[in-house]
Amino acid sequence: MPGASARERSSSAGLLSIGQVLARLSPEFPTLTSSKLRFLEVQGIVTPHRTESGYRKFSQDDLDRLRLALTLQRDHYLPLVVIREYLEDLDAGRDPATPVAVPPPSIVPAPRRYRREELLSASGAAPQLLNDAISTGILSGAETYPEQAVTLLRALVALDRHGIEPRHVRALRQSAERDVALIESALSPLLRRTDAAARGRAGELAPELARRLEEVRSIFVQTALDKLMP
Repeated sequence: MPGASARERSSSAGLLSIGQVLARLSPEFPTLTSSKLRFLEVQGIVTPHRTESGYRKFSQDDLDRLRLALTLQRDHYLPLVVIREYLEDLDAGRDPATPVAVPPPSIVPAPRRYRREELLSASGAAPQLLNDAISTGILSGAETYPEQAVTLLRALVALDRHGIEPRHVRALRQSAERDVALIESALSPLLRRTDAAARGRAGELAPELARRLEEVRSIFVQTALDKLMP
């Protein structure tokens, strides 16, 4: 009826439709959907106004509550029941502390770090070899070193036995940096995008491209060796 429509427009003045709410919140929460908004309503996070025709209309307070709830869920990994209780405390005029989820203890041990003496012991390297690796930029000096540094230093120990010193393999690091620049250039269309799907795809492709470049390098080396020792 015309009269009912006029009343709805009047009562909904200044309120937002579900589409308008999505438009305002999606830049901060790209995975937000109308279904998720309806679910949050069912969970008691927000109670939008309903028109006589049954359409949801959200106030600025509703928008603020949604933004807060979604932020707590995304950044603090809080369940909705905890978020709802927090909002209820705010509604009651209390000043509750922002809830923080306590993550369960990880069953995956933290990666080991090696101090200088531990690194030398684990790799069998002489102190001077480590110093040379650091001074030539093959290895970055640090308080502690990751497991990867042990593997690298062991390789340098093996090469050093044949007279191949860290300064001789410095070009390998420079070559690796050029490979990374080449991969970054190839993936730049994905890296320029901000959506999670594009970043995830780039993360999958990067190691694959690195493996392909390593295959090409291995073929070049083997071909050169074949010429050296026919």
